[in-house]
Amino acid sequence: MATFELSSFQPTQDLGLIAAIETPNTGILQIGFWVNDPNQSIQWQSAVKNHTRQDYLWENTCFEVFIGVKGQDFYREINLSPTLSWQAYQFEEYRYPETMPPQAADDIELIDAQRTKFGLTAILDINPFLHSQNVKIKDIFMGLSAVIQTDGQQHFFAMQHSGQHADFHNKRDWLYTFYA
Repeated sequence: MATFELSSFQPTQDLGLIAAIETPNTGILQIGFWVNDPNQSIQWQSAVKNHTRQDYLWENTCFEVFIGVKGQDFYREINLSPTLSWQAYQFEEYRYPETMPPQAADDIELIDAQRTKFGLTAILDINPFLHSQNVKIKDIFMGLSAVIQTDGQQHFFAMQHSGQHADFHNKRDWLYTFYA
């Protein structure tokens, strides 16, 4: 299991975020996000009954997974909400196409998501993506990030922030590589 302490774009002492990825080399990703919120300032929305697909999840507290392929421009963005709603988007290159909401991707499947006392865990199947793009798991790299909504402020957490603005689509900040 690979574990990362995500950093806030505007440093805060009131919140901390740990993310982890486990892959049994099968195209099934087990991902966890654990939030340290000692002041209980995060706005958590109520959970929904089913794992429904929903757009604009990033407008509230939302955990995000970005999947890229080495040497390729296209990528996927997966949004996981503590409400247990989710969505996957496809991009041909950096933030393109520019439609809002972005074009949904049907080659990523959510197997399960669970809200925990401290965050969220999810199991994703990326095998349809691997097969449709004719790539192997060793060709994939990933970024983990989160938008955390507190009373009146959004905090942007990522593996790293290399730009002047918080930008989860910046592939330079996607630091996890698969070894299969």
